[in-house]
Amino acid sequence: MTIFKEIVDEEFLTVSETKELLADIETERALDEDRELRYELARAIEHVNRFALLEPEEADQLVEELQGLEKVDEPTAYKITNLLPQDRDELRAVYAQERYSLSGDELDEILDIVARYA
Repeated sequence: MTIFKEIVDEEFLTVSETKELLADIETERALDEDRELRYELARAIEHVNRFALLEPEEADQLVEELQGLEKVDEPTAYKITNLLPQDRDELRAVYAQERYSLSGDELDEILDIVARYA
């Protein structure tokens, strides 16, 4: 017997936004003392606590600013915001599967924006 699940909606989130959502879930679980955190949830909380370097508002602003650039689409803006690349090589890794590559000036423009938030 095969069970199919339908994707109803999809939304990009920054690690910072995810941290807030998981904190709410963790608080709800803490109120219900009988319920233990599932392993996957505990690992996700640990991950976002380690890697959420920006406040959610800052992350949203960075995503918006990056989307204002010609070669940064929505998914890529979220990837860049979540990774906060520090140099051209790290940023090139984000674009590794794209059908185009960025010039040095385009890479530097993105890195300059990221540097203002990181």
